[in-house]
Amino acid sequence: MITLPRLDPARIAFPPVESALDEPNGLLAFGGDLGSERLLAAYSRGIFPWYSQGQPILWWSPDPRMVIETAAPHVPRRLARWLKSCPWTITADRAFAEVIRRCAEPRGDGAGTWITAAMIDAYCRLHALGHAHSVEVMDGDELIGGIYGLAIGRMFFGESMFSRRDHASKVALLALCSGLARARCPLLDAQVCSDHLQTLGAIEMPRREFSRRIAELVDRPPPQGKWAGLFAGIAPSSLGRPPG
Repeated sequence: MITLPRLDPARIAFPPVESALDEPNGLLAFGGDLGSERLLAAYSRGIFPWYSQGQPILWWSPDPRMVIETAAPHVPRRLARWLKSCPWTITADRAFAEVIRRCAEPRGDGAGTWITAAMIDAYCRLHALGHAHSVEVMDGDELIGGIYGLAIGRMFFGESMFSRRDHASKVALLALCSGLARARCPLLDAQVCSDHLQTLGAIEMPRREFSRRIAELVDRPPPQGKWAGLFAGIAPSSLGRPPG
């Protein structure tokens, strides 16, 4: 039988991430709420909520952790050639609520449905407070791809992305890496392993190392200016070039 700590709704506190279960990997605690203060405290410790409709709020800190070094994502050769003539445009924080709602739509593999109405409300509140952000991929006036997550200090915690056209979510992720690298935010948390993310350069990092890295990064002063300014001038055609 699995015994999990239950979070006290009256206190913003979490168990040590080292106490998370091995199976299921990273399950740490349940309960609490999705208030902005608790969410910011959780992410700052490498903890995130992930649960389905009808379940209690479940909190996770898997080991290892999937991350991308923002200055060095991998762009497959075929994708790099395609990006050279891609006509789409990149925006940021232009359609946050729409991006998260698109991410929440059921997909063919069943993914996406974990983003409940309560989660949408919680992250929209964080967006209003200046902590949650999105990157959009536009074809004219049509939103065809995007990604959203949380920025704390110089650390970005990716949450989910969607695609309405082939490669649109890849463009969103690569654009996010480009803007973060420009802002000297060196690490993008991708949470858990997936083949899709590995093709774009995501690697597994031991939880102990991940915790050490984020503890330092979340305490750094955040980038100055508006989030959208980090992505000014970033076009898909620039995303296939080597960094430098």
